[in-house]
Amino acid sequence: MDFSVDVSLLLILCISCLFLFLGVKNFIQKNGNLPPGPRPLPILGNVLDLKGDYVKTLMNFRHTYGDVYTIYMGSRPVIVATGYKAVKEVYVDRADDFLARGDMPSFDACYGNYGLIFTSDMHRWRELRRFSLSAMRDFGMGKKSLEEKIQEEAACLVTELKRMKGEFIDPRQCLSKPPCNVIFSIMFGHRKEYDNEELISVIKYVYETFRMVSSPWGQLYDMFPRIMWYIPGPHQRIFTLLKKLLVFAEKRVELNEKTLDPSNPRDYVDAFLIKMEKKKNDPQTEFTLKNLIYSTLQIFYAGIETMSNTLMYALLIMLKHPDVLEKVYEEIDQVIGRERIPKVQDRGEMPYTEAVIHEMQRFIDLLPLGVPRKTTRDIKFRGYDIPKGTNVFPLLSSVLKDPSCFPKPEQFNPNNFLDENGEFKKNEASIPLGAGKRICLGEALVRMELFLFFVTILQNFTLKSPVPMEELDITPDVSGLGNLPKPYRIAFISR
Repeated sequence: MDFSVDVSLLLILCISCLFLFLGVKNFIQKNGNLPPGPRPLPILGNVLDLKGDYVKTLMNFRHTYGDVYTIYMGSRPVIVATGYKAVKEVYVDRADDFLARGDMPSFDACYGNYGLIFTSDMHRWRELRRFSLSAMRDFGMGKKSLEEKIQEEAACLVTELKRMKGEFIDPRQCLSKPPCNVIFSIMFGHRKEYDNEELISVIKYVYETFRMVSSPWGQLYDMFPRIMWYIPGPHQRIFTLLKKLLVFAEKRVELNEKTLDPSNPRDYVDAFLIKMEKKKNDPQTEFTLKNLIYSTLQIFYAGIETMSNTLMYALLIMLKHPDVLEKVYEEIDQVIGRERIPKVQDRGEMPYTEAVIHEMQRFIDLLPLGVPRKTTRDIKFRGYDIPKGTNVFPLLSSVLKDPSCFPKPEQFNPNNFLDENGEFKKNEASIPLGAGKRICLGEALVRMELFLFFVTILQNFTLKSPVPMEELDITPDVSGLGNLPKPYRIAFISR
């Protein structure tokens, strides 16, 4: 053996390690007094620490680094807030400091900072949110008319499920159509028949996009967007699907433009077009065709995927917990019966069902990472210096599974929302869709839909699984931006 060669290799290795150490040290120091966290590598950041179960890894970091810590998505620092108290500070107590939308490269590549939901432009967000809340209220949200639309869709769903004649089916397609039609009615003024090809295609594109963004490939793209943009792989389908959805939104807006009657607006798109005309001479206006198309798609997308995934997961949980399901059946029969149409007002008389629905939303943990935020200015946060424009993950999973708020958080337990007398009780940590000024635009709609669809299904059908309860797996199939249930089959037997 040539000893001189071994010494040279050892010397090169030592020098390389020294440069790597100095590089990491400088990499961290240049970002100032940020919260502690796992030591990042230059360029790679913490990608090697985040492999495997992404959300679980972030949850575990809390035990090592505390309620607030820093990770690096490539070279980009991200502050992670965990636990109810820290996340509440971000969402509510110091909302204005964290009000900007954080980077979401998978979606940003399509939306380019336009539209309501994914913009980080605070003026744009305020203008579009104020308008959107007003317009959606005008076209039913929070009103009796919207409840009636949901009831009609629930009745159509019952008819659709009865056509299956008790056969075992993949329920996704059936359960996605009703919430899609509710959003269709608000945004475009009408519903689609369940066999409509456009309806079926849109549901498919929305689901596949959300699944891919939440997958390891989507997570990898969000860490290294500048590199992954040029690398072939499954993540490239995200952009293909989003373009198809964008074409759909453009076509819908064009149809409204051609038939618009300014004196008789029919839906959200009409209201936006009318506002555009009024503001056309304002050079600072946010009411542009681009913002209309992107806002329409973003609201539509969020409305479909939030509800369809929640319903999918909810029925799977009921199959896994037949004792809970039986109690819900009893309360439905006692309060509503088998003939009358369920209504929102029934919630006050059905504390157990209400507790089950809240617990399902907690347990499902639909958006475990929360939607990223950004700091709006240089701030002091829990003794650390956070520069303006720093990304923040308010980790919703750590709130919904905070043992100080929910005893035995990994278990499904409706008693988390029941008092000693069996009455429904609120829990401030129950924020499945976030909280504060930038809470999900349709949060009230989601709660109304979930109650009416869930109760109507159970009023009319007994649920049956083709496999024993013990074999049902309710852990997520994909866990990233969203938690998606594993595919399963179910039969709806008329009661």
